[in-house]
Amino acid sequence: MSDTAKPAPHAPSVDERHLNDDTGMDAVTLHVGDLESMTSYYANALVMEPIDERSHGRRTHRVLGRGGTPMVRLVSTPGLPAVDPRQAGLFHTAFLFEDPASLAATVYRAAREPRSRFVGSSDHLVSEAFYFTDPEGNGIELYTDRDRSAWRYDHGRLRMSTLYLDPDAYLRTHLDEAVIAQGPSRAGEVGHVHLQVGDIETARAFYVGALGFETTVDTYPGALFAAAGGYHHHVAMNTWQSAGAGPRAASLGLGDVAVTVPERRDLDALAARLRAHRLNHADTGRSVVLRDPWGTQVTVALPGTSTEELMER
Repeated sequence: MSDTAKPAPHAPSVDERHLNDDTGMDAVTLHVGDLESMTSYYANALVMEPIDERSHGRRTHRVLGRGGTPMVRLVSTPGLPAVDPRQAGLFHTAFLFEDPASLAATVYRAAREPRSRFVGSSDHLVSEAFYFTDPEGNGIELYTDRDRSAWRYDHGRLRMSTLYLDPDAYLRTHLDEAVIAQGPSRAGEVGHVHLQVGDIETARAFYVGALGFETTVDTYPGALFAAAGGYHHHVAMNTWQSAGAGPRAASLGLGDVAVTVPERRDLDALAARLRAHRLNHADTGRSVVLRDPWGTQVTVALPGTSTEELMER
């Protein structure tokens, strides 16, 4: 090395205990009994459009999303039992929109779809949210975030609540016909996934201790919220209907929770945590795949992996 040569700068160190701050969520996989009906529902109610489709044996995998971003993967699996709300599995998939106008336009479309069941709406202090159930019993949250500068904390824990949000007043304030007409070109993404589990401490050990999310809120009775990078939550777990549930039998509903991390070294750190916790997992090179204590598949992958490799699992 010459006197003037300088060594290459070291890459920032990886947090061996936690997921990268730039971790995000990818499309949720749902096993569905009627692929065409569910496709038309998500297209009509949530203004999604097909992005990709592949066949694996008798199963068809169809990806839908908005603005080119995958938001849901529908896997045709007719013949499976219906979703049981008392089992561990999906509480809801939460679709995040960039502003109140985009949220209001989607809520308006979802509410007008006859196959939607409106469940309620809430102001969570960090976000505003509307809840629906799809035709096969899968929970849906449609929400937008408040600016992080408005978030408040109590002794290091994020302050969240569940306050009444008047849906009619919200639509009167934010509904914009121009935004409705723009349809699937208005961006959306999976903001978080809320799960039903059998036990909160078991969920904490898996999703926080092993997977590497950080607890953000643990003051709700029977619930736990966790995230990466200071977000309010990327995953939530509750026992409100499923306390004591064990691993669920094969059924319609949740098939896979997908998490994205920026770099291969993030997967290396995750694999090391999983080995330390003695959790079985598969490392494909671009993803690490494992199952939570209730049998839900969790895939942590590099960006760009989802459409091709993950549909071939």
